[in-house]
Amino acid sequence: MGGLDEAFIQAPEHRPITHLTNSGDFIFSDEIPTIDLSSLQDPSSDKTPIATEIGKACKRWGFFQVINHGLPLDLRRRLEIKAAEFFNLTVEEKRRVKRDEVNPMGFYDEEHTKNVRDWKEIFDFFLQDPTIVPATPEEEDTELRKLTNQWPEHPSDFREICQEYAREVEKLAFKLLELISISLGLPGDRLSGYFKEQTSILRFNHYPPCPNPELALGVGRHKDGGALTVLAQDSVGGLQVGRRSDGEWIPVKPIPDALIINIGNCMQVWTNDKYWSAEHRVVVNTSKERFSIPLFFFPSHETNIEPLEELINEENPPCYKNCNWGKFFVSRNRSDFKKLEVEDIQIDHFKA
Repeated sequence: MGGLDEAFIQAPEHRPITHLTNSGDFIFSDEIPTIDLSSLQDPSSDKTPIATEIGKACKRWGFFQVINHGLPLDLRRRLEIKAAEFFNLTVEEKRRVKRDEVNPMGFYDEEHTKNVRDWKEIFDFFLQDPTIVPATPEEEDTELRKLTNQWPEHPSDFREICQEYAREVEKLAFKLLELISISLGLPGDRLSGYFKEQTSILRFNHYPPCPNPELALGVGRHKDGGALTVLAQDSVGGLQVGRRSDGEWIPVKPIPDALIINIGNCMQVWTNDKYWSAEHRVVVNTSKERFSIPLFFFPSHETNIEPLEELINEENPPCYKNCNWGKFFVSRNRSDFKKLEVEDIQIDHFKA
C-alpha cells in the first residue's frame, strides 16, 4: 500500500494513544469474557448456564470469546491459507473481482469508516446467493435488487472452501442467536425467523504493515450494524473494544482457535438497550500483517428492527423507533465506498 496518503490519517482525537512499532509489543487484556461452549455438544444439556454467561457479557461488554465452539479447526486452517493466497495475488488480479456500488461483493481496498480510509484490503461474499435488498435507501422506493457474489479464478478452490466455512459458521451463529434469546427469558427460536432470507456477509480482512501506525487505523471506530458478528482472528492482535462503563479502549487478547463474538445494532435495538453494541476498532503496526475473518450475521431485508414487545412495558418504554433493516443496510453499504459530506447513518438516528 506504500506510504501513508492523507486519506488514511485519523483526526488527532481518534488516533491510537499508544502506538506500538512491533506487533509483539501489544499489551492485551483478560477483561473480555471467555465462554466455553463444550456442553452444547450434548443436545440434552441445560443451555441456561451458558445463556446466563452470554447475557452478562452482552450487557457489560457486547463482546466475548468462545472456545470449544464446534467449528472444525482444520476447515478454519484451510480457509486462512486460501485467504492469504488470495491477498498475495497481484493488485491487478485482485481487482478483476473488485466491488463497486452496483456489485457490492468482492475485493476492495478503499473502504472508509467514519469517512476516513481504512488501512486494509478485504474480500466479501454473501452467504445467500443471490441476496435480495432494496434498490435504494429511500423509504418510498419499493423496488428490490438481486445481488450476486463474484469469485476470483485463483486460488482454484477458493469458492468451495469459502462456502464450506460459511455453512459451518452460520450454524454457530444460529446457536448463539438461540442462547441470546434464552438469556433474555425468551423462547430459543424467538429471533431465528428474522433470518430466513438473510443478508449475511462473510469477509476476509487483510491489514498490511503500516509505515505510520500512530496516524492510521486498520478499521476506524464503529459499531457493527447487524445482529451479531462471529470473528476468527490470527495471533497478531490489534482489535480493541470500547468499554461500556467508560469508553476506554481495551485490547482483545488472541486466544488460539477461539472465536470473538460481538453484538450488533440490531440486537441492541431488539433488547431495548439491555445488550450493548460496542464500538471497536483495529490498530495496526509496522512489522506484521494481520488477517481476520468475520461473519456479519444480518437479517432479511424485510425485517423491521424495533424493541421486542416482550421486553417493553410502562417502566421500560421503547428506546427506538421502527427501522427497516434493508434500507439501513443499503445506506450503510454506500457509505463504505467513499468519503461523504455527512456522517453515515447510525442506529442512534432511530432513538425514540
